[in-house]
Amino acid sequence: MFTGLIEETGSVLWIRATDHGTQLQLSAPRIAGDVHTGDSIAVNGCCLTVASHRHEQVTFDLLEETVARTNLGALKPDSMVNLERALVADARLGGHFVQGHIDCTASIIDFAKSHSRLEIALPEDRARYVAEKGSIAVNGISLTIAEVKPASFVTWIIPHTRRYTNLKSAQSGDLVNLEFDILAKYVERMLAAPGASVTSLRVR
Repeated sequence: MFTGLIEETGSVLWIRATDHGTQLQLSAPRIAGDVHTGDSIAVNGCCLTVASHRHEQVTFDLLEETVARTNLGALKPDSMVNLERALVADARLGGHFVQGHIDCTASIIDFAKSHSRLEIALPEDRARYVAEKGSIAVNGISLTIAEVKPASFVTWIIPHTRRYTNLKSAQSGDLVNLEFDILAKYVERMLAAPGASVTSLRVR
């Protein structure tokens, strides 16, 4: 479980195909010294398991499903990625509950950095999970939705977020990872159950 508060932007050293899938190696000077093999780290919001680490380098194995459903397969050497270690049980939850399970990718429609307005395409089959003032994870960043449009949503980026995440280099057309709020998915699932209704889900 993650919070969507980015700890570090790492840089890609290499990404390559192997006999067992795809491997990704990152330079992550800030967090690499405090990780262990088997730890979970969100990379652009995607929960990955540390396969090995050495000095400032961290290596991950990527499944075909991960490459197909995220923007990790499009990474190149020197690409910046957002990194967050798994939430510690006694830590403050400053963002929202993020699982690190990417729902889909979408393109940036417009990023007006002069006034920090970010507009991202909203796939039609996922639009039901998005609500004004709700939460969404974009490349692993916990953001608040400011406006929902027919085919997109808008969020506003504070200077701190732009400075300390890979949004500082983002531009129109870039593909970002989206994870929708887990609460919306559970509500949808419960309402789809036989005999379920809004009334039956009311807390008693």
